[in-house]
Amino acid sequence: MIQILIVEDDYRIAEIHSGFIEHLDDVNLVGKALNGKEAIAFANKYTIDLVILDLYIPDISGLEILEELRKIQSDMDAIIISAASEKNMIQRTVRRGVFDYMIKPIKQERLIESMKRYQLFNERFNNEETISQHFLDNHFGLKRHIEVEEQRTPKGIDPLTLNKIKKMIDQTEDGVAAEKMGENIGVSRTTARRYLEYLTSLGEIKADLAYGAVGRPERRYYRI
Repeated sequence: MIQILIVEDDYRIAEIHSGFIEHLDDVNLVGKALNGKEAIAFANKYTIDLVILDLYIPDISGLEILEELRKIQSDMDAIIISAASEKNMIQRTVRRGVFDYMIKPIKQERLIESMKRYQLFNERFNNEETISQHFLDNHFGLKRHIEVEEQRTPKGIDPLTLNKIKKMIDQTEDGVAAEKMGENIGVSRTTARRYLEYLTSLGEIKADLAYGAVGRPERRYYRI
């Protein structure tokens, strides 16, 4: 169960936000604080996993509130919902390790999506003995970026095969010929060469001629 505190000086907006998160399972709203003093009092009384915080609070700034709350409960996470859109303010806030930042006014779907990501992150994090690169790529959005890039490959270039070829080139210091590449990943020499030439055209690898003791020179591919 995720324990949530809302810190918002406008009571009507606080009610709206609390109404949004009521649609979620396994969350509990600890309370709604209208100012920094109330927020600190809640933190001293209850365990709080996540604070949904406005930055424009009359008695104490939102960033100061976050610092004070983390002095009481150091592992408290934060989602910012604020009208603050100044670059400097957002930069300072992001550097304090907030989970998400939303600029008012927000839609219900946006907050629900953020909360579900937070729930999923916590569930997976708590169930993992060690943290994998795959887990981190998912969390920081790199996996989605990779998937988008994979979708851009031209016809006849399979993303999975392309990744296999990239990995093999990374593991080969002396370069690799198309025939050897094909043998290692289970495709024909012609297919392997098509992929290698594609990577060459992108500038990710380079090709050069290797002269052996006998026979014609061999075209080999190297990581740049």
